[in-house]
Amino acid sequence: MPDVGRNHSREFKLAAIARMEAGENVCALARELGVKRKLLYEWRDRLRRYGEAGLRGRGRPKRGVAPLQGCLARVAAAAPVPSAADDDLAAAKRRIAELERKIGQQELDLDFFRQALQRVGAKRPTSGGSGGTTSTKSSKP
Repeated sequence: MPDVGRNHSREFKLAAIARMEAGENVCALARELGVKRKLLYEWRDRLRRYGEAGLRGRGRPKRGVAPLQGCLARVAAAAPVPSAADDDLAAAKRRIAELERKIGQQELDLDFFRQALQRVGAKRPTSGGSGGTTSTKSSKP
């Protein structure tokens, strides 16, 4: 049975995740290591999301600059600084998208009016009569 509340070292967690990623059966691995299967998946997810720093033990992290530097390095690598050229390119792309939407709306309007004109033309009488049909028969003989 899994040992509840037991703290595992970072190396232990990394080894377990490596075996898991290598394709070992997760249920059998959890049984062999004496941990819950869910815990293995949590370790793997934390490793993917936060790197090795995510596999630290319980409690407060140790004081120092190293954990902050690692975090700052990940943030800096993930978010490149936009340049003026990138801003101009983004503005141009937004403008193009806006104009394409406007053109599409105008095409829809033209199609609507074309169809409306065809319907009106189809209903228009072709003869030169009075313009309307009578609703009742004439009483005149």
